[in-house]
Amino acid sequence: QLQAYGGGLVQAGGSLRLSCAASGRTFSNDFMGWFREVPGKEREFVAAINWSAFNTYYVESVKGRFTISRGNAKNTVYLQLNSLKPEDTAVYYCAARLGYSGRYFDPNEYDYWGQGTHVTVSS
Repeated sequence: QLQAYGGGLVQAGGSLRLSCAASGRTFSNDFMGWFREVPGKEREFVAAINWSAFNTYYVESVKGRFTISRGNAKNTVYLQLNSLKPEDTAVYYCAARLGYSGRYFDPNEYDYWGQGTHVTVSS
């Protein structure tokens, strides 16, 4: 129901735009998030956005470099990755939950997950 795409190989300092498209049900009223995971580490919160796109949240390490947004139909979520660093290399996942959660950074709070898209940043 959620499909993430847009990953790839990019040099440090480069940019990528990840997309997460929803199907099967509308996610326009859901709280959407992006997480990333590297082998041997827990899934890490990256960014989240509420249904109206009025409120956005970021992990400190990506503030000023990444931007989360929603499409006009609110059923697509984007993550613009700028000024990429090798430490941003990970599998990126999009997720959705029904309604707001104060623990938006906790992957257990999300109800739906897309498959991951790989982002590799070379130095």
